[in-house]
Amino acid sequence: MLGSPSNQSLLDTATFILLGVPGLEIAHFWLAVPLSAMYAIALLGNIIIVTVIWTDSALHEPMYHFLSVLAAVDIVMSTSVTPKMLSIFWSGNGIIGFAACFTQMYIVHATTAVETGLLLAMAFDRYIAICKPLHYQTILTPQTMIGMGMAILARAIMAMTPMTWMVVHLPYCASHVVPHSYCEHMAVAKLACADHRPSSLYSLVVSFIIVGIDVTFIATSYSLILQAVFSLPSRDARVKALNTCGSHVSVMVLYYLPAMVSIYMAWLGQEIVPLHAQVLLADFYLVIPPMLNPLIYGLKTKRIRERVWNTVTAILPDHVCQSSVKEEKTHLNVYNGTR
Repeated sequence: MLGSPSNQSLLDTATFILLGVPGLEIAHFWLAVPLSAMYAIALLGNIIIVTVIWTDSALHEPMYHFLSVLAAVDIVMSTSVTPKMLSIFWSGNGIIGFAACFTQMYIVHATTAVETGLLLAMAFDRYIAICKPLHYQTILTPQTMIGMGMAILARAIMAMTPMTWMVVHLPYCASHVVPHSYCEHMAVAKLACADHRPSSLYSLVVSFIIVGIDVTFIATSYSLILQAVFSLPSRDARVKALNTCGSHVSVMVLYYLPAMVSIYMAWLGQEIVPLHAQVLLADFYLVIPPMLNPLIYGLKTKRIRERVWNTVTAILPDHVCQSSVKEEKTHLNVYNGTR
């Protein structure tokens, strides 16, 4: 993927310099504080989601498997960029090797493509569960789920590999200063000495096709779901179905809206949207959804909420009791020593 021998030697020796948020360098320290907090919450929340689902056999259902994979993808996506962002904001160290830069670029775009595929799979899961409940077990078999997962991964790889290949093969003979906090595709491509428009156009077209197809099918699924929900005779059943779907729709809006705004803001350029606004949106888009996804699912999905609460209440009393015993022993030893 890294290209010719001359390009390979350049990748081994040269570096890019990430600027952070151009025009807001004085505010880097203050940006690092909320970014650190959001990243910590994202890691903790998604690790809890993955752990609870995979250790509780009662949650070994298609919906929760998709959710655990989504949490794992969120961890990878945010971790691929946030530590370097924090290094820039805290210490001003924006140096990144060529190979590391293109690897980061590939991971960011591939994980976003995987995530949109997972959201489509979760919409399909809810459609089958609500509209065809009697066929749920026969349609969403383990083999079907594995096939869906492989298809989502293959699509991301096939879509993002050519884009990265085109950017890697561009000559970078002038400035290596990237006006961004991570190796965002268009920001890097614009540094090339050759015409970067083919790779930029490819990125725009592919993202439009992938997101357009997924959003169309997701919207169709939830339209059918809403029709089925409002035809249910039981009010409790309607509320339960709407509550489950509500968490999914919230995550989808949170994911797609900032993503599309970020892509088209970068395409429009600084003349219409200030550069610092583009960079900030792109930065926080990779951290805010991974942070809020587990919170939304944790609050709206009753079974996960109950499992997390049961785990916490099972751990805390033991810890409190152990602490109390240690304190009693310490007090007793002190008392005996003073006698």
